[in-house]
Amino acid sequence: MPIRLIRLILINQMMQRYTYYIIVLLAAVLMSGCGDAEYEYSSHPCFLRFDNTGPRSAALASAMNPMSPGVFCNVSMKGNYFYFSTNQGLSDRVPKTSIEGQTSPVLGIYNEYGIIVGYGTLNDTGRIDAYDSVCPNCFDDFGSIKKLSMSTSGIAECPSCRRKYDMNNRGVVVSDGGGKPLMKYIATANGNILNVNN
Repeated sequence: MPIRLIRLILINQMMQRYTYYIIVLLAAVLMSGCGDAEYEYSSHPCFLRFDNTGPRSAALASAMNPMSPGVFCNVSMKGNYFYFSTNQGLSDRVPKTSIEGQTSPVLGIYNEYGIIVGYGTLNDTGRIDAYDSVCPNCFDDFGSIKKLSMSTSGIAECPSCRRKYDMNNRGVVVSDGGGKPLMKYIATANGNILNVNN
Protein backbone atom coordinates (compact mmCIF):
# COMPACT_ATOMS: atom_id res chain seq x y z
CA MET A 1 0.00 0.00 0.00
CA PRO A 2 1.26 3.39 -0.76
CA ILE A 3 2.17 5.54 2.23
CA ARG A 4 -0.38 8.16 1.21
CA LEU A 5 -3.26 5.66 1.40
CA ILE A 6 -2.10 4.38 4.81
CA ARG A 7 -1.93 7.95 6.07
CA LEU A 8 -5.50 8.64 4.85
CA ILE A 9 -6.81 5.50 6.57
CA LEU A 10 -5.11 6.45 9.86
CA ILE A 11 -6.43 10.01 9.69
CA ASN A 12 -9.93 8.71 9.00
CA GLN A 13 -9.77 6.37 12.02
CA MET A 14 -8.53 9.20 14.25
CA MET A 15 -11.33 11.49 13.07
CA GLN A 16 -13.93 8.82 13.83
CA ARG A 17 -12.50 8.36 17.34
CA TYR A 18 -12.42 12.14 18.00
CA THR A 19 -15.95 12.51 16.64
CA TYR A 20 -17.14 9.86 19.10
CA TYR A 21 -15.41 11.62 22.02
CA ILE A 22 -16.81 15.00 20.97
CA ILE A 23 -20.36 13.60 20.81
CA VAL A 24 -20.00 11.97 24.25
CA LEU A 25 -18.58 15.19 25.72
CA LEU A 26 -21.37 17.34 24.24
CA ALA A 27 -24.03 14.94 25.53
CA ALA A 28 -22.52 15.08 29.03
CA VAL A 29 -22.42 18.88 29.00
CA LEU A 30 -26.00 19.15 27.76
CA MET A 31 -27.32 16.70 30.36
CA SER A 32 -25.52 18.37 33.24
CA GLY A 33 -26.78 21.77 32.13
CA CYS A 34 -30.41 20.64 32.32
CA GLY A 35 -30.13 18.89 35.68
CA ASP A 36 -31.65 21.40 38.08
CA ALA A 37 -33.26 23.74 35.55
CA GLU A 38 -35.97 21.30 34.52
CA TYR A 39 -37.07 20.99 38.15
CA GLU A 40 -36.87 24.70 39.00
CA TYR A 41 -40.47 25.38 37.96
CA SER A 42 -43.60 23.49 38.94
CA SER A 43 -45.45 21.40 36.39
CA HIS A 44 -48.84 22.26 37.94
CA PRO A 45 -50.96 24.44 35.65
CA CYS A 46 -50.70 28.17 36.25
CA PHE A 47 -51.79 30.94 33.92
CA LEU A 48 -52.39 34.57 34.79
CA ARG A 49 -52.15 37.76 32.76
CA PHE A 50 -53.22 40.69 34.90
CA ASP A 51 -53.17 44.31 33.76
CA ASN A 52 -52.73 46.41 36.88
CA THR A 53 -52.92 49.77 35.12
CA GLY A 54 -54.34 52.41 37.38
CA PRO A 55 -53.36 50.54 39.55
CA ARG A 56 -56.38 48.30 39.87
CA SER A 57 -54.78 46.75 42.97
CA ALA A 58 -52.53 48.83 45.21
CA ALA A 59 -51.53 45.64 47.04
CA LEU A 60 -50.29 44.00 43.84
CA ALA A 61 -48.59 47.22 42.72
CA SER A 62 -46.53 47.25 45.92
CA ALA A 63 -45.26 43.70 45.23
CA MET A 64 -44.61 44.43 41.53
CA ASN A 65 -42.20 47.23 42.41
CA PRO A 66 -38.60 45.97 42.01
CA MET A 67 -37.47 48.83 44.25
CA SER A 68 -39.43 47.29 47.16
CA PRO A 69 -37.91 43.83 47.61
CA GLY A 70 -39.40 41.77 50.41
CA VAL A 71 -43.01 42.78 49.67
CA PHE A 72 -45.01 39.70 48.63
CA CYS A 73 -48.62 39.61 47.47
CA ASN A 74 -50.96 36.65 47.57
CA VAL A 75 -53.14 36.63 44.43
CA SER A 76 -56.23 34.44 44.67
CA MET A 77 -59.49 34.17 42.79
CA LYS A 78 -63.05 33.32 43.70
CA GLY A 79 -66.09 33.84 41.50
CA ASN A 80 -65.74 37.05 39.50
CA TYR A 81 -63.10 38.62 41.76
CA PHE A 82 -59.37 38.62 42.29
CA TYR A 83 -58.19 39.03 45.88
CA PHE A 84 -54.84 40.57 46.75
CA SER A 85 -53.14 40.67 50.14
CA THR A 86 -49.54 41.49 50.99
CA ASN A 87 -47.27 40.38 53.80
CA GLN A 88 -47.27 44.07 54.82
CA GLY A 89 -51.02 44.14 55.60
CA LEU A 90 -52.37 45.76 52.42
CA SER A 91 -55.33 44.03 50.73
CA ASP A 92 -58.00 44.67 48.12
CA ARG A 93 -60.56 42.97 45.90
CA VAL A 94 -60.79 43.62 42.15
CA PRO A 95 -63.51 42.44 39.73
CA LYS A 96 -62.37 40.50 36.68
CA THR A 97 -62.54 42.31 33.38
CA SER A 98 -64.46 40.68 30.53
CA ILE A 99 -61.15 39.65 28.94
CA GLU A 100 -59.93 38.05 32.20
CA GLY A 101 -63.27 36.24 32.47
CA GLN A 102 -62.77 34.77 29.01
CA THR A 103 -59.17 33.63 29.51
CA SER A 104 -59.90 31.42 32.55
CA PRO A 105 -56.91 32.21 34.78
CA VAL A 106 -55.48 29.29 36.73
CA LEU A 107 -53.68 30.20 39.95
CA GLY A 108 -51.61 27.14 40.73
CA ILE A 109 -52.97 24.17 42.64
CA TYR A 110 -56.05 25.89 44.07
CA ASN A 111 -57.47 29.19 42.75
CA GLU A 112 -58.93 30.21 46.11
CA TYR A 113 -55.47 29.96 47.72
CA GLY A 114 -53.66 31.23 44.63
CA ILE A 115 -50.07 32.25 44.16
CA ILE A 116 -47.61 34.59 45.86
CA VAL A 117 -45.63 37.13 43.82
CA GLY A 118 -42.88 39.58 44.73
CA TYR A 119 -39.21 40.44 44.52
CA GLY A 120 -37.01 38.71 47.09
CA THR A 121 -34.35 40.65 48.95
CA LEU A 122 -31.76 38.08 47.78
CA ASN A 123 -33.11 38.00 44.22
CA ASP A 124 -30.14 38.52 41.92
CA THR A 125 -32.03 37.76 38.71
CA GLY A 126 -33.98 41.02 38.57
CA ARG A 127 -37.14 39.01 37.83
CA ILE A 128 -40.24 38.81 39.96
CA ASP A 129 -40.78 35.49 41.75
CA ALA A 130 -44.06 33.56 41.76
CA TYR A 131 -44.72 30.74 44.23
CA ASP A 132 -47.72 28.51 44.81
CA SER A 133 -49.35 29.39 48.14
CA VAL A 134 -49.91 25.70 48.93
CA CYS A 135 -47.34 23.90 51.09
CA PRO A 136 -45.38 21.68 48.67
CA ASN A 137 -44.40 19.11 51.29
CA CYS A 138 -47.92 18.55 52.63
CA PHE A 139 -49.24 18.40 49.07
CA ASP A 140 -46.61 15.94 47.78
CA ASP A 141 -46.47 13.75 50.89
CA PHE A 142 -50.15 13.59 51.86
CA GLY A 143 -52.16 15.24 49.07
CA SER A 144 -53.16 17.95 51.58
CA ILE A 145 -53.88 21.46 50.33
CA LYS A 146 -52.61 23.72 53.12
CA LYS A 147 -52.44 27.47 52.55
CA LEU A 148 -49.24 29.20 53.60
CA SER A 149 -49.32 32.30 55.78
CA MET A 150 -46.85 35.14 55.14
CA SER A 151 -44.85 37.16 57.65
CA THR A 152 -43.63 40.73 57.17
CA SER A 153 -40.06 39.38 56.94
CA GLY A 154 -40.85 37.29 53.85
CA ILE A 155 -41.25 33.92 55.54
CA ALA A 156 -44.14 31.67 54.45
CA GLU A 157 -45.30 29.10 57.01
CA CYS A 158 -47.47 26.01 56.73
CA PRO A 159 -50.15 25.70 59.45
CA SER A 160 -49.95 21.91 59.32
CA CYS A 161 -46.33 20.74 59.07
CA ARG A 162 -44.98 24.06 60.47
CA ARG A 163 -42.27 24.29 57.81
CA LYS A 164 -41.03 27.79 57.10
CA TYR A 165 -40.00 28.91 53.62
CA ASP A 166 -37.83 31.91 52.80
CA MET A 167 -39.50 33.72 49.88
CA ASN A 168 -36.56 36.14 49.78
CA ASN A 169 -34.25 33.22 48.96
CA ARG A 170 -35.91 31.07 46.23
CA GLY A 171 -38.48 29.60 48.65
CA VAL A 172 -36.06 27.27 50.45
CA VAL A 173 -37.03 25.60 53.72
CA VAL A 174 -35.46 27.42 56.67
CA SER A 175 -37.00 25.43 59.54
CA ASP A 176 -35.78 22.18 61.09
CA GLY A 177 -36.47 18.99 59.16
CA GLY A 178 -35.80 20.32 55.67
CA GLY A 179 -37.97 19.44 52.71
CA LYS A 180 -38.83 20.64 49.25
CA PRO A 181 -38.75 24.37 48.46
CA LEU A 182 -41.84 26.28 47.44
CA MET A 183 -43.36 25.39 44.07
CA LYS A 184 -42.29 28.08 41.63
CA TYR A 185 -43.82 29.43 38.42
CA ILE A 186 -42.35 31.53 35.61
CA ALA A 187 -43.25 35.17 36.15
CA THR A 188 -42.59 38.51 34.48
CA ALA A 189 -43.61 42.02 35.46
CA ASN A 190 -43.47 44.43 32.54
CA GLY A 191 -44.71 47.83 33.63
CA ASN A 192 -48.21 47.18 34.96
CA ILE A 193 -48.59 43.75 33.34
CA LEU A 194 -48.05 40.64 35.47
CA ASN A 195 -47.67 37.34 33.61
CA VAL A 196 -47.38 34.04 35.46
CA ASN A 197 -47.28 30.64 33.76
CA ASN A 198 -45.37 27.38 33.48
